[in-house]
Amino acid sequence: MSQKLLKTAIAIAVACTSSLAWSAGYQVSEHSASGLGRAFAGEAATADNASVLSRNPAAMTVFDRATTSGVISFVDPNVDVSHTGPSREQSAKDVAPYAIVPASYYISPINDQFSWGVALFTGYGVATDYPDDFNQGSSAGDTSLVSVTFNPNIAWKANDHWSLGAGLSAVYGIAELNRHVGILAVPLQRNPSDKLITMEGDTFGFGWNVGALYELDSNNRFGFAYRSEVTLDFEGDFTDHTGIAARLPPGTTVKGDLEAVLPATFEFSGFHQVDPEWAVHYSVLWTEWSQFKELRATNPRCNSSDGAGICFLKEEHYENALRWSLGVTHHLNDQWLVRAGFAFDEQAGEATLSIPDTDRYWYSIGATYQYSSDLSFDAGFTLIDSKSGTFSEDGENFDSSGNALIYAMQANYTF
Repeated sequence: MSQKLLKTAIAIAVACTSSLAWSAGYQVSEHSASGLGRAFAGEAATADNASVLSRNPAAMTVFDRATTSGVISFVDPNVDVSHTGPSREQSAKDVAPYAIVPASYYISPINDQFSWGVALFTGYGVATDYPDDFNQGSSAGDTSLVSVTFNPNIAWKANDHWSLGAGLSAVYGIAELNRHVGILAVPLQRNPSDKLITMEGDTFGFGWNVGALYELDSNNRFGFAYRSEVTLDFEGDFTDHTGIAARLPPGTTVKGDLEAVLPATFEFSGFHQVDPEWAVHYSVLWTEWSQFKELRATNPRCNSSDGAGICFLKEEHYENALRWSLGVTHHLNDQWLVRAGFAFDEQAGEATLSIPDTDRYWYSIGATYQYSSDLSFDAGFTLIDSKSGTFSEDGENFDSSGNALIYAMQANYTF
């Protein structure tokens, strides 16, 4: 596929997606409805449909016929942030917007040993949108990052126990950042809602992924999967609306370079069919958040307080984090299967107004309806409860609290 056609296909997917992370940091986990129903436990090993391709390419060898899955997830968050400063108390309600997250997958055996497949999904994204007149407009405002991954893969079944897989990723990213005058309105003789700075742009980044699947027998398997870091080098339009942020003439727009890191991940998963009716799944997902250190926009003409050539600088303090999940599946009869799961998602970084990160607890349920031997439908629902907390930014204190409801639907077809 040419880069032009690839960019067009991914742009269509982006147009359907509101950017929102509801995992640690700005990670997006909503890759399937079946996975959502078990809190994404066992994702690198379960291989109950083609969506396993978002986690482990080696699991493609489990399928002996071509299969495809299409997914749409709906994320309904409720995040409130309150400014607790003694002189400027202010609250912002629902700062994380509603999101729609699509994904699609296709897997096909080549012969008894080799399989290939392709995935289109999003792994990272974030969106926060504060009122334009919020006091801390220079730190809050609205922030958006959308990334969509196009990921072709191949897998090799080495023997009855081991399968190996690998893939390449083309990641298309769109970013936008707007900051407002806020409490600077009086000395600047402006309205608090007036824009301070704006930056927007899009780019491509590239990465790779590998995986392994160990099948102890037909009822027990373990998955190992690694997805590389991807760096998105944005070259976008940076505008200094007032002339004080980057010390450019007011309203000047220049080309700004900004680097965004999508961290590497490693996952270990297990799947065990303990009897004909019950199966258990579990996962540990490690994310290398320590690579995300700052957001820095640069242009030789800029001369902000952070230094010559710097248009905008936001330092971040992130550490590597784990996500733990456990799920169960129960076969009711030939047509119905139900599942449930729990996950604990560790906080990855210090909370900020743009990314109010915190520990999260996932409570999930789901079901599969087998319409025919070739066609099935999945549905999943998750309640995510976020730990309330207090954080500081720019010398001011804030309280944050929130939860989210996630719904997903999926169709699977075997050819």
